[in-house]
Amino acid sequence: MVESKRSYEECRKQRLEENKKRMEELNIGKLALALKASSTTPKSSPAKQVKRPRVSLDVSSVPVRRSSRTANKPPPNYKEVPIEPLGSLRRSYRRGSLLSRFYASDGARQDAIERAEQLESDLGSDFPTFLKPMLQSHVSGGFWLGLPVYFCKEHLPNEDEMITLVDEDEDEFPTKYLAEKNGLSGGWRGFAIDHELVDGDALVFQLINPTTFKVYIIRASELPYDEDKDKDSDASKLDNKDKGKDSDTSKLDNEDKDKDSDASQLDRIAKRTRASRKRSL
Repeated sequence: MVESKRSYEECRKQRLEENKKRMEELNIGKLALALKASSTTPKSSPAKQVKRPRVSLDVSSVPVRRSSRTANKPPPNYKEVPIEPLGSLRRSYRRGSLLSRFYASDGARQDAIERAEQLESDLGSDFPTFLKPMLQSHVSGGFWLGLPVYFCKEHLPNEDEMITLVDEDEDEFPTKYLAEKNGLSGGWRGFAIDHELVDGDALVFQLINPTTFKVYIIRASELPYDEDKDKDSDASKLDNKDKGKDSDTSKLDNEDKDKDSDASQLDRIAKRTRASRKRSL
């Protein structure tokens, strides 16, 4: 045990001697003394430092660094210039009252749909089309036009896009198409009010470009020529029926008058017979 302790102490002393030699070779002792000396010197506080006055430079006298591409151009002016506000590009529309709304009958609505289907078949299959009957929510109040989902998935963009509606007079109306909701929002209200669309009207949409619809309007209040004729004939038939009823009533009146005259004659004869009987008695 004693020998092991001695060998350990000898090894430790030997390592200490080696470390001292290395430190002397690296001048670590002198560096440590120099650091101590520098740390003991007093530092000046930042509050006592004297602020130097700032010198304002004339910007115009300083040459502007420019690339060779813009060297011959005039220097830029960064002064704020007031911009005049632009006029409102949106059209102003009056909001219709509930009392002035038009409610189409079932017959007028069905007639408009049938005529729109005929128009759609006449347009052919060169461009995709679809038919949309108008409801109150389309032409008043919310002014939201939902489009057929199958048509949107097959022919319209997958993202929100501006879609132009072109009427029969070639006037264009930009509208906002919402892809997630499959419908027209902004701009549709102006189109509906400008064309005085009402409940029961039927519209045929023809996609002539990826973002352009040609719109054909079939009015529910417009009846075809044949139906007008039928209505006139029905009205004349009713008039003839009324005239026949009047003639029947006149005949009945005449018969009543004849009956009254016969009754009066019988009364006179009865009075005469009574008078003759009294005389004979």
